Amino acid sequence: MSLRAQRGGLDGRPALGARHPHAVESRDVLHGGGGLWALPHGHPHSRQALLCGAGLAVLRGPGRGLHPKGHRLQLPAAVHQGEVNFTVSTEALRTEELCGTELAVVPAQELVDTVIKPLRVLPGGILEEKSHSSLLCQEASEEISLQLPANVLAGSERAHVTVLGDIMGAALQNIDRLLAMPYGCGEQNMVRFAPNIYIQQYLEKSGQLSPEIRDKAQGFLQSGYQRQLRYKHKDGSYSAFGESDSTGNTWLTAFVLKSFGQARPYIFIDEKHLKDALGWLQRHQLESGCFRSVGKLQNNALQGGIVDEISLSAYVTAALLELGQPLTDPTVTRALQCLQESSRTSDLYTRALLAYAFGLAGRTELRDALLQSLAQHSVSAGGQLHWRRKVKALPSPGPYWDQAPSAEVELTAYVLLAHLSLPNVSAADLATASQIVRWLSKQQNPYGGFASTQDTVVALQALARYAALTYSASGTVSVTVSSPARARQQFHVENANRLVLQRAALQEIPGQYTVQASGSGCVFVQMILRYNVPPPKSSATFELRVETEPKECSEGAASRFSLALHARYRGERSATNMVIVEAKLPSGYVPAKSSLGQVRPDSASHTVRIQGLVHGESPAPQENTDCSSDP
Repeated sequence: MSLRAQRGGLDGRPALGARHPHAVESRDVLHGGGGLWALPHGHPHSRQALLCGAGLAVLRGPGRGLHPKGHRLQLPAAVHQGEVNFTVSTEALRTEELCGTELAVVPAQELVDTVIKPLRVLPGGILEEKSHSSLLCQEASEEISLQLPANVLAGSERAHVTVLGDIMGAALQNIDRLLAMPYGCGEQNMVRFAPNIYIQQYLEKSGQLSPEIRDKAQGFLQSGYQRQLRYKHKDGSYSAFGESDSTGNTWLTAFVLKSFGQARPYIFIDEKHLKDALGWLQRHQLESGCFRSVGKLQNNALQGGIVDEISLSAYVTAALLELGQPLTDPTVTRALQCLQESSRTSDLYTRALLAYAFGLAGRTELRDALLQSLAQHSVSAGGQLHWRRKVKALPSPGPYWDQAPSAEVELTAYVLLAHLSLPNVSAADLATASQIVRWLSKQQNPYGGFASTQDTVVALQALARYAALTYSASGTVSVTVSSPARARQQFHVENANRLVLQRAALQEIPGQYTVQASGSGCVFVQMILRYNVPPPKSSATFELRVETEPKECSEGAASRFSLALHARYRGERSATNMVIVEAKLPSGYVPAKSSLGQVRPDSASHTVRIQGLVHGESPAPQENTDCSSDP
């Protein structure tokens, strides 16, 4: 932190300016001029620290006399997180010391200048967050317990409850940050693009699409469309890095094709891009009618459970039908023949995809047979229904309560889409769908997305379809959140505010809460707990080594030092998938521009991007980030 005093006007009145870091962590120690101050911990009173003359530039000359020790810093007592204000004052004092060869002149009035500066305090460590989501209908209640781990950083815990009258409300509120992940490459850009379509389709069908929401969603669609064209190959296909990749990718090209087609009612889409992508897929259709797997996905989690020719062909066929290709189209006819000959597969994920594709094609008997076989493997409990893959799924990276692995979310979402795929949805299909929706809603993260990428896209598409079929403008619901200590929060939801996010802080952490809904209709309730823990020391998956130059914090290093990061993958996979190395600088430091050019990817990486990160609740990056892959 630095202070600067100067003459504020022609009469020589002092004026003070202060420069300080954007944010500090609660245990940081900052240097200011010739003094030293730290955020106090556990101190019952405010603390004052005097900053000595090295932090104040005394401007010499007549009428500019300022005593070098005339400014003070006042800090509040123990603060672990949040925003605090600090006050710095300078006072012109009479002194016998000469300014050069002249005696300093002290103005008769306005001897003091004061600045008040906000300083953001962060708890430090690694942010962890948990969310408990519930779709409560009619008269319903749930007991929810907020618990903290043993290694939580003191004072970092915070929690709140949100209430929305619409199952799509959370995704609508956070459409630009459904996942805590970087965006920018040809794969992940589509995760931001596609949900805007599904949400607009739902709001349009339910009559809730306001001009403000439409403009916001269409803005995202327009920017996402233009960005995606960067990753188009000359042959019409798409890949993560466009022409930098040797070939396009079958799955991504089909995903882009159907999404561009579905976006046509909302933004201008050049038909040439659709024809180019469709032509590329047609050229890669095999004699059997199936589609050839071409290219590589940098983010192999994005394509979900698609691992073989049959599941890929089912995905491409469904994409063509969602695009609106007629059943008489030779490409579609041959693709459906391929799927029909492969419909006896034992893989549950492939069965779900096949059931959805056959439903879109109007092949009711094939769809029903597949859904009946899937029902035999369902998991039913507490009025909820979902599916688990036979292959043991990897645990989800997200620390959310009761959150299932992303593969199971995607599998279950495809079953839901299959039940809703016919033009006229039966009462039996809708009853089964409601049980699936109750389970899916519990898997949502605090931003309305899910654990990973493709499960977020598919699940939001399925939920939007269900919400459109079950929408009702009537009904009011009251929600009460209470605790044994008599803490009580009440919310009222009706049609006029069903898309309005209602939020209240929860003070008892740890604590036990009861959420109770009464009335007619449904509400989506999320209880979100956030806290910080020390960085993990385990190197089971990645080995990270940090070096500084100089090694010790010498006087010269206080203003400038070099930082070297060495990361190596130590896991069991043959390739890491996508990797992000984030270097969080000490408070008050910024990267030296001259050193950024020295950061270079190795031969296995595609891109390195230096960016600023947003401090606070959302771990999502502030700007678009290109993907990188490090085998």
